[in-house]
Amino acid sequence: MKTIAISGSPRENVGKRDAKELRYEGKVPAVLYGGKEQVHFAVLSTDLNEAIYTPEANFLEITIGGTKTKAIIKEAQFHPLTDLLLHVDFLQLFDEKEIVMEIPVKLTGTSPGVKMGGKLVQKLRKLRVKSLPKNMPQVVEVSIAKMEVGNLFRVRDLQKGDYVVTNTPEDTIVSVGMSRALKQAETEAAKGK
Repeated sequence: MKTIAISGSPRENVGKRDAKELRYEGKVPAVLYGGKEQVHFAVLSTDLNEAIYTPEANFLEITIGGTKTKAIIKEAQFHPLTDLLLHVDFLQLFDEKEIVMEIPVKLTGTSPGVKMGGKLVQKLRKLRVKSLPKNMPQVVEVSIAKMEVGNLFRVRDLQKGDYVVTNTPEDTIVSVGMSRALKQAETEAAKGK
């Protein structure tokens, strides 16, 4: 899994006024939890862009006052009107403790059903994956190389790995449906017989 390094500075004061001043300076108030105690710190909002505004899942290596910690972003809060990043919650990672992350789905191969004129519909773009940090995949690959028109690929059809997908097994990840042009061609072929 890709790791992004960011650095933060410890916060002495915790409160609305202090948070407002930090945002005015271009920093984002943040908290790191999951360890022995919560750590309140501030980080430059520009340092978080690579980690937040990406479709990929990433680990973070946070340096706070000289101490390095591995973590993931658990939640990011944005202003409802300006989309300004207001606050970030980080979860500390431990090698022996399982975590749950949203991992993107990557479709591989070319569907014969799509080549025939079918319509590819991806219903799930991310899956909830539970595993140890060392086993966490960068992406969950789904092969569509054998999908004909009318086929579905569900969560239960995924290959078993070192991780567990916690979505409902009946959830459809991707399907190949019939396009309008294909339906019309079939209807005309049936009328012609």
